[in-house]
Amino acid sequence: MSRNEFAPLPSAATARYWAATRERRLLLQWCPNCERHVHHPREACPGCLSTELQWRESAGRGTVHAVSVHYRPFAPMTAEDCPYAVAFVDLEDGVRFLANVTADDLEAIRVGDPVSLQWSPIADGYHLPVFHANAH
Repeated sequence: MSRNEFAPLPSAATARYWAATRERRLLLQWCPNCERHVHHPREACPGCLSTELQWRESAGRGTVHAVSVHYRPFAPMTAEDCPYAVAFVDLEDGVRFLANVTADDLEAIRVGDPVSLQWSPIADGYHLPVFHANAH
């Protein structure tokens, strides 16, 4: 299966998140009780267990927290997708996000590098959030 054949299976908790990716918008849940963002989408806040979560759009800016460059494909990728970088990104919104990161030189990506949101198309009009690093 190639990346373009992959489609998410939205649940009640994730449907709004995935629908927004069709418009290339990154939505994060917001807990008004804790006054903080929540990610991954879920039915209740992990801090206070409130089910009154709201949705807010993220600008998708952050910094690299940790990064790993891979040279072998991992399903649903192909050899043409390699090498690729996976990183934990600390978004300005206060959540840590796991995603692929692109750069002119993947090996030059460093902890603390600024990243900005981009999108990679997948099946059924959905998109995956990908971050681009302005590596040194």
